[in-house]
Amino acid sequence: MDHSKQLATEKVSKLLIKFSIPAIVGMLVNALYNIVDRIFIGNGVGALAISGLSITFPIVIIIMAFGMLVGIGSAASISIKLGENKKDEAEKILGNAFILSIVVSIIVTILGFIFMDDVLKSFGASDKTIYYVKEYLSIILIGAVLQNIGFGLNNIIRAEGNPKVAMKTMLIGAITNTILDPIFIFIFKLGIKGAALATIISQGINAIWVLNYFVKGNSTLKLKTENFKLNKKIIITIFSIGMSPFAMQIAASFVNVILNKNLVRYGGDFAIGAMGIINSISMLILMPIFGINQGSQPIIGYNYGAKQNERVKKTLKAAIFAATTIATFGFILVETIPDVLIKIFSSDSEQLIDIGTKGIRVFLFMLPIIGFQIVCSNYFQAIGKAKISILLSLSRQVIVLIPLLLILPKYLGLKGVWLSAPISDITASLLTAVFIFKEMKDLK
Repeated sequence: MDHSKQLATEKVSKLLIKFSIPAIVGMLVNALYNIVDRIFIGNGVGALAISGLSITFPIVIIIMAFGMLVGIGSAASISIKLGENKKDEAEKILGNAFILSIVVSIIVTILGFIFMDDVLKSFGASDKTIYYVKEYLSIILIGAVLQNIGFGLNNIIRAEGNPKVAMKTMLIGAITNTILDPIFIFIFKLGIKGAALATIISQGINAIWVLNYFVKGNSTLKLKTENFKLNKKIIITIFSIGMSPFAMQIAASFVNVILNKNLVRYGGDFAIGAMGIINSISMLILMPIFGINQGSQPIIGYNYGAKQNERVKKTLKAAIFAATTIATFGFILVETIPDVLIKIFSSDSEQLIDIGTKGIRVFLFMLPIIGFQIVCSNYFQAIGKAKISILLSLSRQVIVLIPLLLILPKYLGLKGVWLSAPISDITASLLTAVFIFKEMKDLK
C-alpha cells in the first residue's frame, strides 16, 4: 500500500498534525527510556546512582548518534526518492540502512568495551560513582544493535507515510521498559543493573516489531535480501544527510563530557546528578519539538523532491509555530516550579534539589527561541542540504557552547556552567535566522 501520495495532496496543516502527533508521542516515549530509569534509580538506589547514570549519558548519546546517522539519513533519502516516484531505489536504501545499522552498532559495542575504563575516567566518573556507571553501561552496550535497528528503521516507517505504526513501535518499547524497571529494581533487587536490563529488553522488542513490519507488515517498502549488499553511493548519500543529526549528537556527547568535568570541579558529584535531572526535563520539553521535526521531514522532503515549493514553505512555518509554542510552555514551567520538577527524580537530597533548582532556571532560560533554531536546522537536513544543517546544528552545541564552557566557569564557577547554554542558544538562533531567510528567498 502506497502511503506516500497523501504527502503531495492533503492539506499541509492537517498533514503536519497527522504526522507530528504520532512522532511527538514516539519521541516522548523514547525519552522515557532515560527518564524512567532516572526516576526509579533516584528513588530506589540513591542520588549518587543518578550521578553515575548521568556520566553514562554521553556514551548513550553516542550510541544513539550512530542510529540517527543511518536512520535519519536513510529516511530523508527515502522521502526524496518516493517524491520522485522511485520506489525501487527507496527499497535499496532501506536494505542498506538495515545492514549498516547492524555493522555500525557492533563496531560501537566492541570499541565501548575495549576503552570503557579510560573513557569513564575521562568523562568524570569518581570513585563514588564508577561502580554504578560500569554496572549500567556494560549491559547497555550489549543492546546497542537492538536500539539502533529499532530506532533507526523506525524513522523509515515514518518517512514512507505511516506515522501511526512508528508511534506504536515507540509505545511498545517504552511501556515495556516502564513495567520492567520497578520489577527489576525493587522486586528482584538488581539496582542500576536492573534498569539497564529493562532498557535492552524493551529495545529488543522494538527491533522485532520494526523488522516484522518491513517483512510481513502493511508497508510501502519491503526489506528484501537482494538489497542487503552495501552500495557505496547509497552509503555516502545516507551518511551525508545523516551527518547533521549525527554530528549534533556527538557534539552533545562531548558537551556533556566538558559539562561533567566542570560540574565535578565546581559543584561535586551532586552537581552532575543535578545536570542529569536538568537534561531529563529538557528532553521532555525538546522531544515534542524533535517529534515535529520528524513529522515535518517527510512532508518537506517529498514536496521538495516534487518541486511543490509553496507546500514546503507552509510546512516549515507551521512547524516553527508549533515548536515555539511548546518551548514557551516548557519555559514557563521551568521558571515557575523548578523545585517541583527536580523532586520528581530525587526528594531525599536537599543539596541535589538546591543545585538543580538554581541551575535549571539559568540553563534553560532561552527555551522560547530554541524551537525555531531546531526546526530550521532540520529543514536543511530534510531537503538534502547537509552542510548547512550540520553548521546550524553544531553552532548551538559546539561552535559557541564549548568555548563558553571552557571560559566562563573559570571566572564564575558553577554559575558560568549554567550561563553557557542560554548565551549559546541566542547566538545560534541569530545565525540560523540568516540562513533560513536566504533560503526562503531562493525557494521563490
